[in-house]
Amino acid sequence: MSFQKSVILSASFILLTFSGCSTTETPTNSANTNAAANANIARANTENPMGTTKKAEEATTNNAPTIKPLVMAYYEALKKKDDAALRKIYSRETLQSLESDMKEENAKSLAAFITDLEPAPDQPFEVRNEQINGDTAVAEMRGGSYPNGIKIKFVKENGEWKMTNESPEFNAVKEAANSAAK
Repeated sequence: MSFQKSVILSASFILLTFSGCSTTETPTNSANTNAAANANIARANTENPMGTTKKAEEATTNNAPTIKPLVMAYYEALKKKDDAALRKIYSRETLQSLESDMKEENAKSLAAFITDLEPAPDQPFEVRNEQINGDTAVAEMRGGSYPNGIKIKFVKENGEWKMTNESPEFNAVKEAANSAAK
């Protein structure tokens, strides 16, 4: 018998042998199977220090009565691409940082530079949960590039509130990364 015929016969024999075997599995309910799988994933994420967890949304404590007018002016300046208005909104330190970044990118317009990074949203930002501590404040902004919200730091300069490009949340992540790297 040729080699090809013996391979075909062996394969056919194996196929027939295994096709006759059956298991006595009972059908499973896919909803229960999915629920069990999701529970396993959730358990794995809580047991994994590198796993992600979604932070519970904070309740609204206030509608940011002090900071909201500044954020609304920021929104309008972004929409109109108004450099002069943006310069009045940002803190001195933030303007210096942005201008340094603009110089590296050969950008001429502050508004164009910012809207390239963060396009003006279709609707005004929601602002809430301001916390004022002396000459600094933190408020949560939602909308546009921040659908889940981001806390932004504000500072008082010459008696007026100014927006910074700092976020306590990002700073906490940077500090944790720096500590882990040491």
